[in-house]
Amino acid sequence: MKMRYRLIRRGSRGAKFYCVDTLTGRRSSLQTRNEDEARQIVLARNQALRQPALNLQIAKAYLAGSDSGVATRTWQQATDAQVSSKAGENLIRWQTAINDRAMDLVRGKVIIETRAEDLLEVLRRGTVSTNVFLRKLHNFCLDMNWLPWPVIPKRQWPPVCYGPKRAITRPEHEAIVAAEGNAETRAFYQLAWCLGGSQSDLACLLAEDVDWDNHTISYSRKKTGAPALLRFGPEVVEILKARPAQGPLFPRLAEMHEKHRAKQFRRRCLQLGIKGVSLHSYRYAWAERARVCGYPERFAQEALGHNSKAVHRAYARRAQVKVPSLEEYERRHQPHNVVPLTTSPACAPTQATPGSVSSPGNGSPSSMETPLAAG
Repeated sequence: MKMRYRLIRRGSRGAKFYCVDTLTGRRSSLQTRNEDEARQIVLARNQALRQPALNLQIAKAYLAGSDSGVATRTWQQATDAQVSSKAGENLIRWQTAINDRAMDLVRGKVIIETRAEDLLEVLRRGTVSTNVFLRKLHNFCLDMNWLPWPVIPKRQWPPVCYGPKRAITRPEHEAIVAAEGNAETRAFYQLAWCLGGSQSDLACLLAEDVDWDNHTISYSRKKTGAPALLRFGPEVVEILKARPAQGPLFPRLAEMHEKHRAKQFRRRCLQLGIKGVSLHSYRYAWAERARVCGYPERFAQEALGHNSKAVHRAYARRAQVKVPSLEEYERRHQPHNVVPLTTSPACAPTQATPGSVSSPGNGSPSSMETPLAAG
């Protein structure tokens, strides 16, 4: 059988060797000046064409020297290893993600034998969550050296396309509050509108988290553990006065799982014909309201507990900001650019007599000033 690849060397002795494809005429450098190494590379390329069925077995034999389980490890085993490192709400999310029916296509498949077409088919049948968690699982296998190379290159992964998210409007919020018969749930929605906190953080607030002297609420975020400090105004004061003075501010909601609070809110929205919002929409609404009124971004980011400016701007990107004209803005701020000079009666300048020179201090003219002649 005629060899497809052949070896050449361009230039004088000591130059690099090249591999020539006799079928296409394409020439590629082997990045070596050693003739023995170059011949082995070309021989491997020709053998790969003549023995395609043995290529994977040969690769497994080499990889088994450093990892004995490479020939039998499946995606299910990798998933179990990934899930075992999670805890809390993150563990629940992973357990839900791995039960996706689309994952059944590769669940029992050996990782080293997986082709790009296999993962792309999983992504095609799955959802946005499938894309997110399968990408994390793929990267986990690369980090653990269970994959010698990416099955799908990083730039070739289908983009994660989330569904549209929007803020809840004031009329929608007022309609929900008016229709809510439970006083505790109604106060919860009102506090979410005023503070923009996440539903879990607000539902688990304690009366001890409220500092009435400084009008602040402080707590640790459940998602990140970062401390949050919020200042509240008169509207929040009226809400908090009606809540318990000790213990949880929302005792019943604090015991509910977040998905049950979300379902309760969704049922209320369906009853009122409101679509496209969730409890998380209150955070979007707070961010947009802050941007519209010109609230400093660094303060808004701190209030919502966003560690990244990009994340905060994603929440406020739909805000409809009315930009004033430059002339109007200059005219409105012009009085604030002048610092008025006021003098108290005690510092009033004394009347100078003709021919005299006042000493500096006490509001009198400087010693360098010459008084005008009388008459």
